[in-house]
Amino acid sequence: MPTTAAYGSWKSPIEAREIAEGTITLREPRMDGERVYWIEHRPMEGGRYAVQRREPDGSIREAIPAEYNARTRVHEYGGGSYLPCGDDVVFTHFADQRLYRADAAGRAQLVAPEDGLRYADLICDPARRRLIAVREDHRGAGEPVNAIAAICPHEPGRGGVLVGGNDFYAAPRLSPDGSTLAWLTWNHPDMPWDAAELWVAPVRADGSLAEAARVAGGGGESIVQPEWSPDGQLWFVSDRTGWWNLYRRRGGQVEAMTDLAAEFARPAWVFAMSSYAFVSAGEVLCTYLRDGVSHLARLGAAGGELAEIDSPYTMVTGVCAGGGRAAFIGGRPSRPNAMVLYDPATGEMRELRRESRFEIDAGCVSEPRPVEFPTEGGLTAHGLFYEPKNAGFSAPAGEKPPLLVMVHGGPTSATATAMNLKAQFYASRGLAVLDVNYGGSTGYGRAYRERLCGQWGVVDVDDACNGAKRLAERGLVDKARMAITGGSAGGYTTLSCLAFRDTFAAGSSHFGVSDCEALAVETHKFESRYLDKLIGPYPQRRDLYVQRSPIHHVEGFRCPVIFFQGLEDRIVPPNQARRMADALRAKGIPTALLEFAGEQHGFRRAENIRRCLEAELYFLSRVFGFPPADALDPVPIDGL
Repeated sequence: MPTTAAYGSWKSPIEAREIAEGTITLREPRMDGERVYWIEHRPMEGGRYAVQRREPDGSIREAIPAEYNARTRVHEYGGGSYLPCGDDVVFTHFADQRLYRADAAGRAQLVAPEDGLRYADLICDPARRRLIAVREDHRGAGEPVNAIAAICPHEPGRGGVLVGGNDFYAAPRLSPDGSTLAWLTWNHPDMPWDAAELWVAPVRADGSLAEAARVAGGGGESIVQPEWSPDGQLWFVSDRTGWWNLYRRRGGQVEAMTDLAAEFARPAWVFAMSSYAFVSAGEVLCTYLRDGVSHLARLGAAGGELAEIDSPYTMVTGVCAGGGRAAFIGGRPSRPNAMVLYDPATGEMRELRRESRFEIDAGCVSEPRPVEFPTEGGLTAHGLFYEPKNAGFSAPAGEKPPLLVMVHGGPTSATATAMNLKAQFYASRGLAVLDVNYGGSTGYGRAYRERLCGQWGVVDVDDACNGAKRLAERGLVDKARMAITGGSAGGYTTLSCLAFRDTFAAGSSHFGVSDCEALAVETHKFESRYLDKLIGPYPQRRDLYVQRSPIHHVEGFRCPVIFFQGLEDRIVPPNQARRMADALRAKGIPTALLEFAGEQHGFRRAENIRRCLEAELYFLSRVFGFPPADALDPVPIDGL
């Protein structure tokens, strides 16, 4: 018989310690022949990014020495931080941002020794014995300078910029015969999902580039993920129809390979994202997102029908191929994300590595339910709803659960149907969770993504509040006990909901933006003009920045707030959280501020991940008045 206990006070097997210490994050799958590579983000090693290599015989070992951390800071968010090169791996070491080569014996040698240069999205040019990469030059004053550059480890004097002059570059890709280089580029104030161009240029005998030509993109068209097919045709993903679909360039003409109301890509916040790969010259393995769910499919490289593959995974990212097989990261609501090896010949899917080492009893797993709800302007918004679920407990008759609304970052990101340990952490304790895909999120087409243009702090706020209200109207949650939490852009939405609406009774901001003007002035190059699209040009529309900034509207706050902030965050610096917390304390609002040394934008260390989870639960228990079953270290909450 289940034990009767108040919502929020259920004893859960999903502990913060297990989430922090028993979980890794899988990133950047690659294949080199039959070898499979990937990165493991390991909180128990101080947030280190370790490169793993699986040999054809099934053995797995580390591909770089333990004292190295394969993480680049190009665009601050990184990605594309390593490259298999035969028996070696070339990678960016986080501490100094230099390139190193690790050999099969586990020794690392410096490849690019100069300070002030960062590299990402590496490819190999074997005929010319060099590497090609996106390079970000921090040696001068002002904004760093981005370019596509060559690195020649054996002849350093032969390296240098191949193409430059624009604000941003990504995805250098060399044709199979080495004769042509393709790349992406864009300029302020666009982000790559707003407008990016695909260019190609012949490679001369000396390695320099001949006259370049634009293939596609620009003018409101976003191009991502260019790749060469084995027979030398250039493929890419474009949203020219309003949805990111696959295209190829053949005989100088561009033709559509898919035409779905679905997304074959996600916003390029990091380098080296991949939603398709060539399993052979005649077959493409791809994934697309529709209504928040990933689908895996096969596509004939010569054209033809898209054939969906029966797969247990509802989230698929990082598709890569080699040796006639493919690999990807696959996730589903009830199981941890896994590195999956797929054999197209047999259909076998083998999990090589999971993100969590612990199993969760099915009786304590809440299956996320896609929900749609009406929002402003007669429109519809989306989210995933987790009902409280714990086979060992039931609530007293007539009680309704507290609600925690979770707001993803980006803001052009999206929540997914893969295992969400934070949502399960709360649902198994008796809280309902709504993970909102507000207007501006990816996965619902360009028009949905562009709802946020000029409306950041309005549309996202409306959607988060309307989703919560809808659940309360349906009697699924307690209207008096609704809280909101989010990180980065999600933290901004959280604070904006508290400043400009009265929907929520508590809020939790993880490294969230409180001052839009400060963000526009202080943030790094990649996002320095992002707010031009989300709010308006700065400083011409400074009035909007002040109008949308929670720091200038402290009078609107009426409920307790907790802040979590990394002290080395360059994207949302610590002064934003400190100023906001000080202003709320001065007004007499119950406030807590937890700062973490050594953390940047997003927490990567196990002890800090655990502290954040437990502190947020403690905070909600105090505000909503339920006794937590966990033994939690108290959090100083001024005014409560």
